[in-house]
Amino acid sequence: MAIYKNPWLAVVAITCVALPAFGQSAADTYSSVVSADGAIHVPEHYQEEMVFIGAWGMKGSGAEKITGFHNVYTTLDVVNHYQKTGEFLDGAVLIKELLGANSGRKTTGDLAWGGKITGWFVMVKDREDRFPDNPLWGNGWGWSYFDASDLNNTTSTNFRSDCLGCHIPAQKDDWIFMDGYSLLKKAN
Repeated sequence: MAIYKNPWLAVVAITCVALPAFGQSAADTYSSVVSADGAIHVPEHYQEEMVFIGAWGMKGSGAEKITGFHNVYTTLDVVNHYQKTGEFLDGAVLIKELLGANSGRKTTGDLAWGGKITGWFVMVKDREDRFPDNPLWGNGWGWSYFDASDLNNTTSTNFRSDCLGCHIPAQKDDWIFMDGYSLLKKAN
């Protein structure tokens, strides 16, 4: 364990370790997560470099057990901006990590916890309509789904047919289901 005689060295060391590498802010999105033609990919180290903002538990049809989890991440500047304004920054990235579920009896009761990653949904806020001819972009967002085997190539072909149907109930909230993201509540 390192002992720093000068406390500022410790602050600098901690800050350097904590800075994300893929694109530390929404402003970097279009050079780090989106290609020139609008192709989106999943940032490789998002779990370490982004902020966890909430999770969803998926129940099976008619079953009482949890069958999967959706963990959602974004960048700190997006959280701060949303808390102040109630809006997503241009370039905001939302990553929904899909997990299978494991369950069992623990000392606190019957529990479920996240299992293997099964895929990702990635959305990128686009306030400038950068990719009008790309069928994965529209309604102010870039939309893509990725299988667990490939972080770089989406299986989505058109956001209207592949993504929008599930998001219609959230249209009033900029197409995002906000219930699970208490961290994004607007500060008073």
